[in-house]
Amino acid sequence: MSPAARRILLAVAARRRRFSTDAAASDPSRASQQLPRGKRWDAVVIGGGHNGLVAAAYLARAGRSVAVLERRGVLGGAAVSESDLVPGFRFSRCSYLLSLLRPAILRDLELERHGLKLLPRSPSSFTPCLDGRYLLLGPDAELNYSEISKFSRKDAVAYPRYEEKLENFCKLMDFVIDSAPPELRQEAHFSMVDRMKHRVEKSAFWGHLLRHVMQQGQKNMVEFFDLLLSPASKILNTWFESEVLKATLATDAVIGAMAGVHTPGSGYVLLHHVMGETGGQRGVWAYVQGGMGSVSSAISKAALEAGVQIVTNAEVSQVMVNETSGMVEGVALVDGTEVHSPVVLSNATPYKTFVDLVPSSVLPEDFLCAIKAADYSSATTKINVAVDRLPQFQCCNTNLEGGPEHMGTIHIGSESMEEIDVAYREAADGISSKRPVIEMTIPSVLDKTISPPGFSSSVVGYDMLTPPDLEREFGLTGGNIFHGAMGLDSLFLMRPAKGWSDYRTPVKGLYLCGSGAHPGGGVMGAPGRNAAAVVLEDHVKTK
Repeated sequence: MSPAARRILLAVAARRRRFSTDAAASDPSRASQQLPRGKRWDAVVIGGGHNGLVAAAYLARAGRSVAVLERRGVLGGAAVSESDLVPGFRFSRCSYLLSLLRPAILRDLELERHGLKLLPRSPSSFTPCLDGRYLLLGPDAELNYSEISKFSRKDAVAYPRYEEKLENFCKLMDFVIDSAPPELRQEAHFSMVDRMKHRVEKSAFWGHLLRHVMQQGQKNMVEFFDLLLSPASKILNTWFESEVLKATLATDAVIGAMAGVHTPGSGYVLLHHVMGETGGQRGVWAYVQGGMGSVSSAISKAALEAGVQIVTNAEVSQVMVNETSGMVEGVALVDGTEVHSPVVLSNATPYKTFVDLVPSSVLPEDFLCAIKAADYSSATTKINVAVDRLPQFQCCNTNLEGGPEHMGTIHIGSESMEEIDVAYREAADGISSKRPVIEMTIPSVLDKTISPPGFSSSVVGYDMLTPPDLEREFGLTGGNIFHGAMGLDSLFLMRPAKGWSDYRTPVKGLYLCGSGAHPGGGVMGAPGRNAAAVVLEDHVKTK
């Protein structure tokens, strides 16, 4: 295990469930295709992760010819299901829950028609305590009141108001998430008319945002900025007194980040993880039938239907740039194949894109320095475990067939915010946490397609991905699951670097479409959708 690992994401596939090959058999990501020789594409996408597939689908729906090039033999990037790790089991190998995927993408690409089926969890959270007590939370208000009351009646009354407050803030964030940041540019080729039009367009963003702010009112906006700027501990201490409740909620503020509950700005990460929805319910997370690869499969089916050409086992070695004009000319693959296009979208991390793929001679020195200096650190280790029976908790009655404690995310090592912070400080000192924060999910309790009927021992097999493994296997620089830190200095107009937040890059025709761009990480699809809109704005089709 990586010495810096302190948060472990543990996914368990239990017995009693039949394995179905239907999802894999109908998964277009398994079929490698060949690109037509000599074809010049309107756009080429580097990386077949969910954001790259989203961008490709939107571009193809707008009439562009698009090719997606994926290094691995399976599509999906970190949103992938793999069945060859332990025979008979199918794992969501990296990402493991869905909520953040933008509703517009679900509608526009008709993902349900393409096979996406969500399995909402209720309850959604279970925290067992060493003293024999436990806390269940979920979308059921009566359950929440009853459970929280075991620790504090005051907190039980406050909790619905806390959820309502965060939901109001999420409504404000919806507009920001679904828009490209209003980056002002002083392009040398801009005419006076172009400059005025450009300024008006960017001013329109601020005008829309101001209207949303005015609807919130001054008091709410002060509280909103307090949430953005504060450590999660301050926010949660303001609302609640029960340590186990605060710690359970605080896990959302630190998951995937090299940060603690006392880190300024961790309040935003807390908000980031409740911005999504399932079935129209805010903050509700769901399993995906067949694993997270089913998300990527559904998006790839929509992309193929729109005319996208998808090629797996196609690793890009370089972005080809005309050094005289500074324009993109396409990409070169490791086997020497050249794929020509005036537009390239990279779903790789900013570091991978600009340090490994783009010739340094065509990039401004200050931009390249900013990309290299970004925080890609990770404290996340993902362990996928195959077992033949469900784990049992001493604080609950025995449920061999699965009880409410098995349905949602199981939080271990999260009984107090101090416990979480100790784990962080140990990791920051470069040692393995003595009691790491563990988020454990058992998707096979709800998803009957991912595990076989039984084995003769408890642990059948496992797969572990430390930060170096995540970087090597999935191209996640530093093992960071968000393509870079989600601190306040790395969001919105500063993601991935100041002056380049609108998916455009210093190389003409090269765009970022992955989680390293606004609005950041998670299986959200917003970077891909927004990037496609910017490409269409820059390259109006005239033929």
